[in-house]
Amino acid sequence: MTTLANIAVGAVALLHVYFLVLEMSLWDKPFGRKTFGLTPEFAAASKSLAANQGLYNGFLAAGLAWGICLGAAGYEIKLFFLACVIVAGVFGAMTANRKILWVQAVPGALALGLVLAA
Repeated sequence: MTTLANIAVGAVALLHVYFLVLEMSLWDKPFGRKTFGLTPEFAAASKSLAANQGLYNGFLAAGLAWGICLGAAGYEIKLFFLACVIVAGVFGAMTANRKILWVQAVPGALALGLVLAA
């Protein structure tokens, strides 16, 4: 069960690395604009804000990876960072786009459930 939990935590971490790349590197590129439904003008104007947001996603990914690397000693770290992922996902769904609930908060909650069950 611990292996399955760590795979789920790793998948959430990889999702956040993907978010980092989208927000820090691809925000104003065609793929990023299409992903987020942005006009070229809005993407250019908000590029630095998106990069800041991407950096935070990178911190979440790093924290989850750290928890995995610590093995059993990383249990509380995984709990903390998964809780952060869930809170960020719920807040994003309430303030920006409902889809964030499904792509961020739900995977985080599933991984949290597996970590708690392991």
